[in-house]
Parts: sequence; structure tokens; C-alpha cells
Amino acid sequence: MGDIDYQTLELAQAARPDAHMRHEIVVVGAGPVGLTLALDLADKGHRVLILDDDTCLSKGSRAICFAKRTLDIWDRLGVGARMMAKGVSWNVGKVFFRDQEVWSFNLRPEEGHQRPAFINLQQYYCEGYLYEAVRDQPLIELRSGHKVTDLQNRPDGVQLTVQTADGDYTLDADWLLACDGSRSSMRRSLGLTSSGRIFKDRFLIADVRMQADFPAERWFWFDPPFHPNQSVLLHSQPDNVWRIDFQLGWDADPVEAVKPENVIPRIQALLGADTAFELEWVSIYTFACERMERFRHGRVLFAGDSAHRVSPFGARGANSGIQDADNLAWKLDLVLDGRAPEGLLDSYAEERESAADENIRHSSRSTDFITPKSEISRLFRDAVLILARRHAFARALVNSGRLSLPSAYVDSRLNTPDQDTFAATAPPPGACVPDAPVQHLGREAWWLPHLGPGFTLVEFAPAEARNETLLDELIAQGLLTRLRVWPAGTPPEQAGSDLIDAQDLLRRRYDAAPGTCYLVRPDQHLCARWRALDGAAVLAALRKACGHLLETPECLH
Repeated sequence: MGDIDYQTLELAQAARPDAHMRHEIVVVGAGPVGLTLALDLADKGHRVLILDDDTCLSKGSRAICFAKRTLDIWDRLGVGARMMAKGVSWNVGKVFFRDQEVWSFNLRPEEGHQRPAFINLQQYYCEGYLYEAVRDQPLIELRSGHKVTDLQNRPDGVQLTVQTADGDYTLDADWLLACDGSRSSMRRSLGLTSSGRIFKDRFLIADVRMQADFPAERWFWFDPPFHPNQSVLLHSQPDNVWRIDFQLGWDADPVEAVKPENVIPRIQALLGADTAFELEWVSIYTFACERMERFRHGRVLFAGDSAHRVSPFGARGANSGIQDADNLAWKLDLVLDGRAPEGLLDSYAEERESAADENIRHSSRSTDFITPKSEISRLFRDAVLILARRHAFARALVNSGRLSLPSAYVDSRLNTPDQDTFAATAPPPGACVPDAPVQHLGREAWWLPHLGPGFTLVEFAPAEARNETLLDELIAQGLLTRLRVWPAGTPPEQAGSDLIDAQDLLRRRYDAAPGTCYLVRPDQHLCARWRALDGAAVLAALRKACGHLLETPECLH
């Protein structure tokens, strides 16, 4: 696999099927979001058909910054280690104003996490590794070169018209998951639109192959001497490729700007006239911060760029799309298995619409700081950058892109409100759980991979091990995993098959005392916590997290 050129890899074009068939799940779009979503659903035992109009992977680096949360999700799906092995890990960002460094920040300021804050990895590698995992998954069928040209959304499913080189055909789907990007044809077919802001500025992307001794950090310049009155971003990528983003301004000619004779002098001004390099890929873009009003429309659910779009500063596009997939997969799984009502999918829309608003808010503020649209705004920005060299209060105002973090669903209807008191530093219901080193069977390990595929009830020992018939029934049904954590220093023979809090970080991060319990969702977000185990309270919280807001269903008895 190491010799594969993912930039030119041609995917086999699938033949048109002979018969009209009905499928349980159809994913439209074979980008990172669609492939991740298909893998997650197949991992839960569901057959998935992926339709994509292209027959090759992404061209150019495109999305390159993949956050710790995305890596945690890919770890669960078995592809995280491969992304890590190829990607360039980084935690540090630096901000420059003109010719001086004004601030350096660490996006992972504490130790005790398996993954770095970010890796940089060209999108064609990301898609290639996901594609190979999909290819090896017998529950997934990927049809390349199959373009969906129309859909009919019905109460009991969706009918699609698909165009191929061999002719058109139709198929039916119980559920359609639209992951077909910012120009989503699924969105257009339903007569739906996105709304928000289009920013009147243009940026040039240049992927440059060269030998350089720059560290693996994110460097951002405001008004540098080599590109005055504009901004520049530099990132390291695998294979000695460096990603450079140049702000050009709204008046730049997009056709002329990408010509080598105009790109090369900009790069030479940054690197030096004598630096040897070659251009690998060049593109130009404007950016927008916008989203659909609703992400669910009956049996059609939107995820990734088809549902929302942000500027690239902050790496919130692809990462938020992967989190969409993470949120949607477990909910659709429960609905398809009859363990949850269809209304649970409304919570996907609510939670991820709120997350999109958060990302758009951060992205819009970053863009306004990076590209001030008035002289007063520019004076304010420059003053902040000057003060940031010596004053901490000003650094909080510097905004070269608020980098991606997992959204906390603190207002979700799936959460059970606290009845007990916890420290303000502990993750509340709705938050994504933090990682920590643990010991298992005498070996060093990490916390997140030990969380179950369904809901996980975490109990901090030592406390009386209580037998709860209600919980035993849920465990037998495969809906709940019960996990005990012992304090640091506990002998392995005492912990048995339970976990040991290797460095006492779990106790501190979760404000855990003996007997403290946390209920973790399948997407590793918290939904309830208590100071003592109560089977009835766990059952009630589990019912709520599965969308059962009224009577207890038979499958949860």
C-alpha cells in the first residue's frame, strides 16, 4: 500500500445494476464524511450502499488539519493509527505580525492524551485510507461513477434516480444520508438552500514540495514584509510538502492568480529566491459561513459540507463533518434496530445544527479579524497584535482561527440534569469525554478505546459492587457496558479485568470519588452522572438518551 499514488488512484467504476432494488441505507458522497459514516454503520452491522459521481480521490491537499477528536473517532473505526503513522503531528501554533513573533500557543497544554491536538494529512491520503477500509468491509458496497440526479422523499423512504455511463437506473432507500459536499445535488433536488455570509476575499493555496527545516507547527503571519497588507498561513504536510495560503484580496483575478508565473514569486518572497521547490497543486478560493436551516428532512439527513460550510481557518470544516457522522451513526443504528423511536434522529439535527452555529460563529469572527473590512477594524486588529507581544489580555483577542474542538451538547434533550454537585472543571452532561492513560491486565493502555460500542456506565472504585438487575438486563441486550476504574496504585490482581487509573488523571479530570458514576453515549459524549450508583436512575437516563421521553419501551425493560 505504501507505493500507491493516491493523487492519481482511479477507483473502479461500478456497473449499472440489472434490477431495481431497495437498500436500507444509501450514502451519497465518498468524501471523508461519507466514508466515515458508512464505516461506522457497517461496524454496527448495517449494510450500506455508497454512491459517488467521481472515480478518483480528491485532487490537492484540500482539508489537511485533522483534530484529536477526529483521530479518536477514526481509532474506534480502525483507521486512526494509519492516519497517525502518515500524518505530521503538531500541537504548537505561532502568530507573527510583520517581522516579529507576537504569540506562541500550545493546543494540547496537558499531557495524558493518546493523540496530538492535530495531524496534517493531505485529503487524498485520508480518503485513500478510508476507501481501502470501506473496500475491505463486506457490508459496504461503493459504486463510483454513479451520479444521483434526482430523489423523491417519501414518508417510508427515498427513491433515487442514478446516472451512469451505462445508462440511468432507479433504486429505493429506507434512509438517505447526504454527504455530497457544499454543492450538494441532494440539497438542490429537495429545493433546499443554505444561508449565511459570503466573505469578499480570495485566498491562494499552494502545495509546495521542498526540503525545509521549519518545525511542524502552524505559522500565521499578519501583514508580513514578504506579502504586505495581507495574511499568510504555513503548514507542514507529509512527503516534504508544505501548504501555503496567501490572502489576495477581493480584487484578485482568480484566473491570473493561479498561473505559475504569478504564484512562484509569492513563494520566493516567503522562502527566499534561492530556495529550491516545486509546485504540486495550486487553487484559489473564497469562503463562506453558512448552513441549512434543518439537517433532517424526513428520511433524508444531511452531514458535512452539504449541511454546513465554514472558512478554512480553524480547521472546522472536515472535523465538524466527521463529528456529524459520529453523532448520526449510533442514533440511526438504534432506530434501525427498533431500540429507539425515529424521533431520536431529530436530536441529531438539533445537536449538530447547534454545533454548526458554534463553528460558524468562531469562523466568522476569525475571518473578520484576519480580513478587516474597514480602517477602524484594521487599526483595532493591529493594536491587538502589537499588545499581544507583552500582554496576556491581548493574546485572548488574537484570532488567526479558533481551532477545532468537539462541541458540547450541554442543552441537548438527551441529557439528564445533575442532581449532585461536581467541580466546574469536570465534563458536564453533553461534553465529550477526555482521555487518560490506564492500566488493563497489568499493561499500559488508554481510556477511550475501552469505552463500549453502545452506552458505557463508568463506576469509580473502590465502592461496594452492587448488583442491579435492571443493568444486567441492559448489558445482556448489548445496549450497555459496565466499566469499573480503580485508583492509581491498585495492584493488578485486585483490579482483575477492570481498569486502573494509571496516573490518577481520570479521577482529577472527572472529579471522581469512590462510587461516582458516569453514563457515556456511544459517541463518547456524556449524558448523565451521579455520586452513587442507582439502577433506576441509570435506566431513566438511558431511556432519555435513546429518545424515549414517555413510557419505557419493551426493548429497555
